[in-house]
Amino acid sequence: MKTAPFSATQLRESVIAVPPLARNASLAICEQQNRKIIRFLEAGGIRSLLYGGNAVLYHARLSEYASLLQMLGDIAAHETVVVPSLGPAFGLAMDQAEILREHDFPTAMLLPSRDAVDQIGIATGVRKLAEAVGKPLVLYLKFDRWLKPELIKSLEEDGVISWLKYAVVRDDPAQDDYLKEVLDVFPAERIVSGIGEQPAIIHLRDFGVGGFTSGCVCVAPVKSMQMMHAIHAGDYETAEKIREWFCPLEDLRNEINPIKVLHRAVELAAIANTGPIQPMLSDVTSEKAAKIREALHQMQSSA
Repeated sequence: MKTAPFSATQLRESVIAVPPLARNASLAICEQQNRKIIRFLEAGGIRSLLYGGNAVLYHARLSEYASLLQMLGDIAAHETVVVPSLGPAFGLAMDQAEILREHDFPTAMLLPSRDAVDQIGIATGVRKLAEAVGKPLVLYLKFDRWLKPELIKSLEEDGVISWLKYAVVRDDPAQDDYLKEVLDVFPAERIVSGIGEQPAIIHLRDFGVGGFTSGCVCVAPVKSMQMMHAIHAGDYETAEKIREWFCPLEDLRNEINPIKVLHRAVELAAIANTGPIQPMLSDVTSEKAAKIREALHQMQSSA
């Protein structure tokens, strides 16, 4: 695992993969199957891994957190950056921060919550958690106006933000006043598009953000990396063709549930046995699994 301090260049060097977390039948984290996922991604050129929503860390047990961090650090290759998540509850995050301090991860992402929070409280929590971890954190903007730009600016001035994951879903990603306002107060090269391949071209080309995260990269890392390189090279025609290639699976994620579909897609693509999904989520039905299998077949046949 790469332990060097965060550099904005990392956000341009690799698509940031957001993998599922494989568990066995008893819901214990399975090192063997997670190793398969990471090795598959690394073989496809991925050098940045973010464990958060797709790994269902919202519902992870505190008692398994230290072993999870140890596993990720042991499995990842020397040049692979790994970003674990903490939270979303403040009390849980503070306990996790104590564990994170004992490891060499360059940063960690705070999972967002809309329950029992307010603007000033979020900003205060981010400061306290960054202090507890001993490093700047990744700020995850998943909800519109979750944190006011002036508070983001204040956190940036205080040096507690590593980078931003911007993942507010819009009907038209080109029309996004909140993203524009965030860009007024935070460096674009340290913001990543956080909703996969679908809005990535617009976010990188039109708003100038540094990179993008992806879940679907977990079934096709080479394709996703090709798309990233095409965008950076200004070859938007090639990038658009690849974006469209991902649509069968992305459309199902939008239709059913992004976490549940990706969790099962990685297994149906014969990459690893991801096992049961962590409650409080339920697995996809056999009918929906058939749709995922068909989407993967459609993508592979047009590769």
